[in-house]
Amino acid sequence: MTIDFLTAADYAGVVVFAASGALAAARNSMDIFGFCVIALITAVGGGTLRDLVLGEPVFWIERNSYVLLALSSAVVVFFAESAISSRLRLLTWLDAVGLALFASLGASKAIGLGATPLIAVMMGIVSAVFGGIIRDVVCNEIPLILKQEVYASAAFGAAAIVVALNGIGIDPMLVIAIGTALGFAIRACAIVFGWSLPSPERRPPH
Repeated sequence: MTIDFLTAADYAGVVVFAASGALAAARNSMDIFGFCVIALITAVGGGTLRDLVLGEPVFWIERNSYVLLALSSAVVVFFAESAISSRLRLLTWLDAVGLALFASLGASKAIGLGATPLIAVMMGIVSAVFGGIIRDVVCNEIPLILKQEVYASAAFGAAAIVVALNGIGIDPMLVIAIGTALGFAIRACAIVFGWSLPSPERRPPH
């Protein structure tokens, strides 16, 4: 069976996000069942909400191979995590890859279904961040999107460039590659250089 580029990219995103979920489970000392649950909800959470909002069949129900890939990724991480020196650092970078890839793919899918540019960007962001939100909430951590870190902004950048380039005749595969590269670059710079969004000044209590 041949796999087209978009499906292959979708598979890659599921594997990466599932691994990030499994690493979050490792940080919370969960058993193998916990690894699988957290990996699965991280991998499919954003795409599930996107498809429901767009009125489309949920992607992993239509094609069960997504579930098998997510669970396989969880099992691999479960048996390999003892050899990982810094779970948090690896989780952060895997999350950055998944964020950029799913933002680009989500926006591209929404465009293909006839969504307006604004909705397509929103669906890209939802695809990228919602699974991570569920992961962090279940693991009793503050979701990255609610911190000052440049996170959703990276997803916005990826989705926005995909929407902007879509209408000028560039090959869709190249558009997704550019969007993913931009989103990852923004998130990577935030991680390396400590970029953060401004917050209100805290006044001392009277």
